[in-house]
Amino acid sequence: MPITRGFLGKRRGPDRADRLPPGQYDTGSSWPTLTAEATPNLDVEKWTMSVDGLVETPRTWSWRELHALPGSTYFGDIHCVTTWSKFDVTFAGVSVDTLLEAAGPLPEAAYVMAHSTTGYTTNLPLADLTGGKAWVVWDYDGKPLPRGHGGPVRLLVPHLYFWKSAKWVTRLELMDRDRPGFWEQNGYHDRGDPWLEQRYQGDP
Repeated sequence: MPITRGFLGKRRGPDRADRLPPGQYDTGSSWPTLTAEATPNLDVEKWTMSVDGLVETPRTWSWRELHALPGSTYFGDIHCVTTWSKFDVTFAGVSVDTLLEAAGPLPEAAYVMAHSTTGYTTNLPLADLTGGKAWVVWDYDGKPLPRGHGGPVRLLVPHLYFWKSAKWVTRLELMDRDRPGFWEQNGYHDRGDPWLEQRYQGDP
């Protein structure tokens, strides 16, 4: 199973201070639980993951089918817009690249809307989900992902603020133009790069 170290390029280093984006603090061993909706109790036997919209072949995987795909692991850092950062986390699942390869994005596809089973949505440039930068994950630190943190499955886009890593994800919809998701409609930045402090609309 391939392991991808944090997608932070030259910003990473042995000193944690070099890995802390501006305005963030190191949460240490804790992992705050924050959510915009009630925590669902998903039945993995009924859950599916879909990639559709502007693709050659819309695809849907069951829980078992997704687990049968080549696995991938992320080891690195995560950053929340509420100013906490957590270092050296490990998530395991499947790379979004694998799902997109199966569906075949059309040339005009440039953006993605991630949909959760709760109705939550968040928008991302397609480029932020490709090239080993994003995963659909179900394990955290060698154990099943806790429900409060999106378990049994969530999107992981660790180089962006963590609201972009949609909990309880069930669908990736490819689009030719950007449109705001839940928090983006409520004033959050459309992209959310922690190193640029893109927290709210109007930030650089």
